[in-house]
Amino acid sequence: MDRLGANPANACPLTPLGFLDRAATVFGDCPSVVYHDAVFTWSQTHRRCLRLASALASLGISRGDVVSVLLPNVPAMYEMHFGVPMSGAVLNTINTRLDARTVAVLLRHSGSKLVFVDPASLQLIGDALKQLPPGHPAPRVIPVEDPHEEDFPAAPPGTLTYERLLEKGDPEFAWIRPASEWAPMILNYTSGTTSAPKGVVHCHRGIFLVAVDSLVAWAVPPQPTYLWTLPMFHANGWCFPWGMAAVGGTNVCLRRVDAAEVYATIARRGVNHLCGAPVVLNMLANAPEGVRRPLPGKVRILTAGAPPPAAVLHRTESIGFEVSHGYGLTETAGLVVCCAWKGWEWNKLPASERARLKARQGVRTPGMAEVDIIDGETGRSVPRDGSTMGEIVLRGGCIMLGYLNDDKATKAAIRDDGWFYTGDVGVMHPDGYMEIRDRSKDVIISGGENISSVEVESVLYNHPAVNEAAVVARPDEFWGEAPCAFLSLKEGSAGAVTAASVAAWCRERMPHYMVPKTVVFRPELPKTSTGKIQKYVLRNLAKEMGPTSKGRSRM
Repeated sequence: MDRLGANPANACPLTPLGFLDRAATVFGDCPSVVYHDAVFTWSQTHRRCLRLASALASLGISRGDVVSVLLPNVPAMYEMHFGVPMSGAVLNTINTRLDARTVAVLLRHSGSKLVFVDPASLQLIGDALKQLPPGHPAPRVIPVEDPHEEDFPAAPPGTLTYERLLEKGDPEFAWIRPASEWAPMILNYTSGTTSAPKGVVHCHRGIFLVAVDSLVAWAVPPQPTYLWTLPMFHANGWCFPWGMAAVGGTNVCLRRVDAAEVYATIARRGVNHLCGAPVVLNMLANAPEGVRRPLPGKVRILTAGAPPPAAVLHRTESIGFEVSHGYGLTETAGLVVCCAWKGWEWNKLPASERARLKARQGVRTPGMAEVDIIDGETGRSVPRDGSTMGEIVLRGGCIMLGYLNDDKATKAAIRDDGWFYTGDVGVMHPDGYMEIRDRSKDVIISGGENISSVEVESVLYNHPAVNEAAVVARPDEFWGEAPCAFLSLKEGSAGAVTAASVAAWCRERMPHYMVPKTVVFRPELPKTSTGKIQKYVLRNLAKEMGPTSKGRSRM
């Protein structure tokens, strides 16, 4: 058997792009993408993506070139996930809420040759191009018109728009398969919640593995109706653009995500699956009675992106949603840890206890090789006691190739011991389920005690008046650091709650050293466009307040 191995028949490079060919054959006349009253079938989407790939090739885009996209969740954004890499190019989806300076940095760093732009982002891209360094070639801009938005002016006559570009393409184009499954397919930039964005490069193999793995881990059935509440520019929508093609799902696109639109679309389209950060769950759970609608059937939500407070999970499930919880990073292309649910055991428990268990990130997905939590000093696994904190490390086929043009950062993250170091701090419970406690930069060290900001936040989310909570370190003259809580309140609660009353409420529910010494109320907490609270902004605000006064009291 030693002479047997790879051969021309079994060594075909893995790529998720082939899912679209299959969808056109199996689900050809079934709906693929829905946006307002426009409904595309899988045959149409297949031909449109081939036209896009062909047209890009005719513009001179070739293997390995970077094509950027500044789009919300509209049909063209879905098509980009197939059409761009089918031309041999590398897809770079850009967060539409970034400022012009950051967009300019990403375009320069990526060497983008072409950028597709939504009408709402034309001013943004124009400002960004002006900030490119002198002599840096500007990418070609192709506007993507939206006939459903009356406020957007039509492109000037003669402009090469997205639809005009497709007309030039060949619907029978022989798409460019990767020469190697390790060939770059995706370039995503980290959200920069803790540091400057880094360019994460993923290959065809990694995207294929995580797309299939996510379908298995979430037990997605054939032909689901999937609502795009998660931005496709956020880690490529956790790879579900490709996953939905594999199962012949219906992709229901939403340009804007608000509670009224989500509830109305779920009812109108019979939605049964959607993804979103905990901020989306919070929005749905706290929607006014006039906005909330009865669900048409079982609606499953997959949440990740930030540790969800148990109180938010409990409220979301109490109105009828079935919530699953996972964990991943830009560097893993999707979710690689999930809270696999032991229904035969846990469904008997009270709702609050079920929510507490579900708030844990869980175990590795079937396609992930290994997950561990290790002590930074010894390099050994932490005890499975649910309290000893260490860094979460990962190993598996969907880990990134590395950071673009940043060998130092790549070596710091992917080390010689064979692990990818996430920078997230967690604990391992006795049953083998892990739980995030913090980003390493967000752990508060107060008088030698390590305080998990996530743990304090999870208690604050149980306060009846709290809508959002974020806890960061504020300098303290005696303890070094002390917890500082930033809160936004539910509608009608302003004025009825004071900092002192919140602190007193916390003292009854957590160790005194963990109680926020400072409580700040804000109408809304700063967030990235993917719903993650920007802790670094709040850390800077807390630092600017100066140290809390010297005093040993732990309240």
